[in-house]
Amino acid sequence: MSDIRLVNLTKTYGEGNAVSEINLNIGEGEFFSLLGPSGCGKSTTLRMIAGFIKPSSGQILIGSDDVTGLPPEKRDIGIVFQNYAIFPHMNVAENIAFGLKLRKRNKNEITWRVTEALKQVGLAGYGERYQRQLSGGEQQRVALARVLVTEPRILLLDEPLSALDKGLREEMKFWIKDLQKNLGITTVYVTHDQDEALTMSDRIGVMSKSKIVQVGTPQEIYERPKTLFVTSFIGHSNMLDVTIRGQDATGVTVDLGGHELKTRASSAVTPGGAAKLVVRPENVLIGGAIGDGDARLSATVLSETYQGPIVRYRLKVGEQEIVAERQNQAHVERFSPGTVVTIGWDPEWSEALVA
Repeated sequence: MSDIRLVNLTKTYGEGNAVSEINLNIGEGEFFSLLGPSGCGKSTTLRMIAGFIKPSSGQILIGSDDVTGLPPEKRDIGIVFQNYAIFPHMNVAENIAFGLKLRKRNKNEITWRVTEALKQVGLAGYGERYQRQLSGGEQQRVALARVLVTEPRILLLDEPLSALDKGLREEMKFWIKDLQKNLGITTVYVTHDQDEALTMSDRIGVMSKSKIVQVGTPQEIYERPKTLFVTSFIGHSNMLDVTIRGQDATGVTVDLGGHELKTRASSAVTPGGAAKLVVRPENVLIGGAIGDGDARLSATVLSETYQGPIVRYRLKVGEQEIVAERQNQAHVERFSPGTVVTIGWDPEWSEALVA
């Protein structure tokens, strides 16, 4: 196992940067996800780590080795792509043994390693099957086994679940995380799916327009976003127009339609300046759920939407709308459209951000 360090890593195509001066440390044994929309540079970053794309500038270090100029086969990495690329003319055992044969391992070692790899990925007894006899999830496991059997220093996964249906994706993301945890292998995972990243990762690097804009644990990324982009890309947030009234050691005071509210601020704000007050729908409280010290203001219910375990309310505050989500429980009061209610939230669960 090894850690990974990216130092001022940049890739330029023509006059534009696909990846811009990324500096990142990924710890030994860590499951690190690069998360962002299409075209943000996450797959380019992964392919530079793998050696398939040459950086325009910067360094890639795996452990103590500078691998920036090395070809992929010299980096001791394993990579699984969105397309599993299982050879249809080979059975499962032959597919898994392919990399070992290229490394000229002896026959007995190959047989033993393939058997152990099949056990490792839960496919013992599948060695004689062919691609056409495997489900999508089983094909993914074969692709992982083919990589892991060579005992790479790091594992790279590029959108490995995107070809699977929703139910299988849910199952496989927990399976991959458990396997990675048991092996302790340093893993970099590329995805545009926030649920995958939040569920599987030890830490996440959120990318936008060729740069990493925030790095943190899933909880930090979701609960303490540092930019409006991260706020809007990760989950759903209310973003209300406010004016900054003042700032002190306890936080920021903002004006929301004549209501003065306390909140946090992780980016620079200026008294008198405009900002967005960010609060997640699940943190918007209604009526009796509001506690002492919480922000309070009046709102009118515009709509109530039943969503099974959750009831979603659209509410009007002054000239703006805000969404609240409540657990659908028997004892929880329901509110019909047109009802005037008091809403609020803990100031620690809201934040003033500027663009």
